[in-house]
Amino acid sequence: QVQVEESGGGLVQAGGSLRLTCTASGNIPGITLMEWSRQAPGKQREMVAGFTGGGNRYYSDSVKGRFTISRDKAKKTAYLQMNEVNPDDSAVYYCKVTVDYEVGYNDYWGQGTQVTVSS
Repeated sequence: QVQVEESGGGLVQAGGSLRLTCTASGNIPGITLMEWSRQAPGKQREMVAGFTGGGNRYYSDSVKGRFTISRDKAKKTAYLQMNEVNPDDSAVYYCKVTVDYEVGYNDYWGQGTQVTVSS
């Protein structure tokens, strides 16, 4: 069993910063991917940023240059540093962790953390 927990959401003014944390725990032989996505009311969930097992980072165009993903492999934790936020960044932010069990992969999601950006 694997648990994924996000934290760090809250209310922030436009132009401000926020740091989200995603921590995975449980039976985790290896992690191939940790990815942040978000979903605003009435919109589809969209990928925000991710970290592959090999250490490659990727970002959506909407956050590139403003958001930074980092990780602590030993702690099975990923961070999303959000700078220069704007109201369009308001959403529930979810973390997905892809676990490698050698015989296959499983994706695990957290419950999400709400980010609200006031103008």
